[in-house]
Amino acid sequence: MTKIKMCGLSRPCDIEYANEVKPEFIGFVFAEKSRRYVTPEKASELRKNLDGNIIAVGVFVNADIDFTAELVKSKIIDMVQLHGSEDDNYVKNLRQLVDVPIIQAFVIKNPSDIKKAEQSTADYILLDSGLGSGKIFDHSLININRPYFLAGGLTPENVGEISHSLKPYAVDASSSLETDGYKDINKMRAFANAIRRKD
Repeated sequence: MTKIKMCGLSRPCDIEYANEVKPEFIGFVFAEKSRRYVTPEKASELRKNLDGNIIAVGVFVNADIDFTAELVKSKIIDMVQLHGSEDDNYVKNLRQLVDVPIIQAFVIKNPSDIKKAEQSTADYILLDSGLGSGKIFDHSLININRPYFLAGGLTPENVGEISHSLKPYAVDASSSLETDGYKDINKMRAFANAIRRKD
């Protein structure tokens, strides 16, 4: 079954929503330019109330490696998602500091982007259309022989069909789960149900 990641949780009620909907992963965004940015202190508080079966992923954009490692060591996050221009060297150095799965995100615009993603040394790759663009990239470009997270323009209306046809390891959404910039329990339920019904 395709796994679900719901990203950009920032309020106590978002955690309550996640505990009800039960995605396999949730994301805390530690990129300060994001409107979904949370401080480590805030994420730590939110994490305390998160269902223990849900994996907390920290999303970083070109963060200092020690900062990223510290959030893992303090058990605020269980996985790391790199969403900037981090390279294999960054992945290798991070692995020397912490032992958790690493997701590396790639913006897909052409076949060479897919090739680059496939060669990543991260544990998982995430194929996206761009940083929170809310648009779908050309899925016909996906020709890949490793598990991947799929993001970019996935909504409660289209995710069931897309996940059923492409069979990604996981799907990842954020803005499509919101109303007026905040997580919406009804949209989160609809998104999860769309995938679970198709699977």
